[in-house]
Amino acid sequence: MDRLTIGVVFGGVSEEHPVSVKSAQEVARHLDTDRYRPCYIGITRDGAWRLCDGPAADWEAGDHRPAVLSPDPKAPGLLVLGDGEYEHVRLDAVLPILHGRLGEDGAVQGLLECSGIPYAGCDVQSSAVCMDKSLAYTVANAAGLATPNAWDGDAVDPGSLPYPVFVKPARSGSSFGVTKVERAEDLGAALAAARRYDAKVLVEEAVAGDEIGCAILGNGGDLLTGELDRIALSHGFFRIHQEDAPETGSENSAFIVPADIPAAARDLVRETAKAVYRALGCTGLARVDMFLTPDGRAVLNEVNTMPGMTSYSRYPRMMAAAGIPLAEVIDRMISLAMEKHR
Repeated sequence: MDRLTIGVVFGGVSEEHPVSVKSAQEVARHLDTDRYRPCYIGITRDGAWRLCDGPAADWEAGDHRPAVLSPDPKAPGLLVLGDGEYEHVRLDAVLPILHGRLGEDGAVQGLLECSGIPYAGCDVQSSAVCMDKSLAYTVANAAGLATPNAWDGDAVDPGSLPYPVFVKPARSGSSFGVTKVERAEDLGAALAAARRYDAKVLVEEAVAGDEIGCAILGNGGDLLTGELDRIALSHGFFRIHQEDAPETGSENSAFIVPADIPAAARDLVRETAKAVYRALGCTGLARVDMFLTPDGRAVLNEVNTMPGMTSYSRYPRMMAAAGIPLAEVIDRMISLAMEKHR
């Protein structure tokens, strides 16, 4: 059987560019080259698309040919510039290993829809909704699912808030721009810090409880979950990818996989996470993060529609604990993409 040509898109213009490169490195290590022919497309920090040899740490320093997606769905793939002419490289499917703005928010997914190329992960609508925490909360609430109380950062009254609260960019990830605020006097500085990453800012109640993650893989009603994880904090709050060397661990947190919570609580988190996934229209894969409160409720924290795939990321670790190694996760991502496109 001929190998499928799989485009692996990585990098991007968001603050999560380095994380995307590390995620793509793990995908490259585990992609079955007997079944797939990888085609690596790096997006520079200033948004230029380049056909390259792979996601090396210094990939941008190389001399790579410019590439753009073909806008013609009858000729899906890349148009690669060389010697003054464009060469067409057909792609059977794309793994958009991108995190954050213009990667995980529906923008690249829209390009791929226009090009007619099957791609892994959520579609335009669900990517956009999940990326915007306030919209995700609105949709989840309408489905009867619990979310934190939240307020618009542009209209909030500092004196009315139930401190402590978290101030967050509404459309960012990996804890960039997030501040825990204990008193009204500190709210203004926290809002300014969040606006460095997004013009839309959310002020959210601090939910008491354990942070539990649920890795989900699948389309529609046929959903597979990995083992749950629990974030064990020694102090402060969880700030993934903020460390100088995240591969060596976090200064204030550790992941416990499988989560050391009662069986009934595991079932509740899994079923609630799947309900969130379906309500938000997710397909392919996502990591749904929940709070498990002392009174036994599962409250939505956020949904990552293209979770990290790095050597230290939660999603592949949860799947591996359930007996599904990253190579198999990638196989399923591609199969689900092709299935959705039929």
